[in-house]
Amino acid sequence: MKPTPEQLANAADATIEDVIGPDLRVLFCGINPGLWSGATGHHFARPGNRFWPGLHRSGFTPRQLRPEEQQELLGLGLGITNVVARTTAKADELTAEEYRSGGQALAERVARWQPRALAVLGIGAYRTAFGRPKAVVGRQDEPLGGTEVWVLPNPSGLNAHYTLDGIAAEFRTLREAVDGR
Repeated sequence: MKPTPEQLANAADATIEDVIGPDLRVLFCGINPGLWSGATGHHFARPGNRFWPGLHRSGFTPRQLRPEEQQELLGLGLGITNVVARTTAKADELTAEEYRSGGQALAERVARWQPRALAVLGIGAYRTAFGRPKAVVGRQDEPLGGTEVWVLPNPSGLNAHYTLDGIAAEFRTLREAVDGR
């Protein structure tokens, strides 16, 4: 479904449901939903977002899922949430306080659901939300409770620092680490 301009405008400040449950291998955590996701109710829904192809190319999914198939992730031991729940046109509309309070809420979700790994998709969001200004992409030294924390590239089409192949490679490193246990 392609949202209309009116639907996109009305999606500002909306929230969408997490895809979350028990026994997750990985809980993927976006920065916050974009307007397209807010309008459709699906994570990483904007055409050009590289989450779904990256997930498939890394071996997490047997085929490339579409955003509207997001609930199928649960059967694969995968989930999706966000650091900040509020929908915006761009992540730069979020405040540092929203990131910090979002980090606290995320820590509570992780404590409740206890996934094997949390993958935060965006280094700037992780640094701000968890007060780790020197964090780098990859596995973090400090877990969140008993959950291993990884910081991976933001799959947004706006992130020019990583190609789709680069994103898939980082996702694959996570998958191999989680599944290697």
